[in-house]
Amino acid sequence: MTRILVVDDEPSIVTLLTFNLERAGFEVQSADDGLKGLKMATEGNYDLIILDLMLPGMDGLEICKTLRQEKNSTPILILTAKEDEFDKILGLELGADDYLTKPFSPREVVARVKAILRRTKAGQLQEKEEGEGPIQIGELKIFPNRYEAFFRGEKLNLTPKEFELLLYLANHKDRVLSREQLLDAVWNYDFTGDTRIVDVHISHLREKIEEDTKNPKYIKTVRGFGYKMAGE
Repeated sequence: MTRILVVDDEPSIVTLLTFNLERAGFEVQSADDGLKGLKMATEGNYDLIILDLMLPGMDGLEICKTLRQEKNSTPILILTAKEDEFDKILGLELGADDYLTKPFSPREVVARVKAILRRTKAGQLQEKEEGEGPIQIGELKIFPNRYEAFFRGEKLNLTPKEFELLLYLANHKDRVLSREQLLDAVWNYDFTGDTRIVDVHISHLREKIEEDTKNPKYIKTVRGFGYKMAGE
C-alpha cells in the first residue's frame, strides 16, 4: 500500500488529510512537529510527504532542505498559508515538488497526491525497451527508464519533478515551449495562471547543469514565451 507521511501541527488538518487520504486507499502516518517529522521521513519508507511549512521544533523549509541534502528524493507536497509567497517559492527552490495554499479542498489534495505519485511511479516502473538508449545532449546524459541524469559523468541529484521537466525539455529539444505547455505536460493540472513554478524549477535545473546560469548553454529562455532545450 502507498504510504504517506503528513507533517502538520494542526490536529484538524491532520484529521482532515488522514480521513480523505485513507478513504482514497493510502496508508497515512503523521507527525505534529518538525523534528519528529524529519526523523520519520529519514527512517521510514514513504512514497510521499505532505509537509506544512510552519512547524514547532524545525520548520518545513529546513526539513525539505535537509532531506534533499541527504539525497532523499521522496516527493514533497508543501502546505503554505495563502500570503506566504516567499516561503512557497523558497520551498520549491529547496526541492519540494508541489505546493498547496491553505485553505484547500480535500479533493484537491487527493488529486495532487495522485498526480505526483502517478508521474513518479511511471518513471520508476518504465521498462527498458529493446534498443532504447540514453538521451545525449552535449555533456548531459539522461536515462528515462532509470529516472537518472548525468552531467559530465556525475549523477545529478534531481527531485522527481526536476527530472520530469528535464526529460520533457530534452525530448522536445530545439522546440520552444511555453510555460503553459510545460505546466500542462509536466504538472498535469491547471495552476490557475501561476506559471512561476516553472521558472523556479528551470532556475533549479540551470544551477545543476549550466556553467553560467545567466548565459545558459542548455536551457534557453525565449523571452516573452517560454523555454527550449538547445540541441548540440
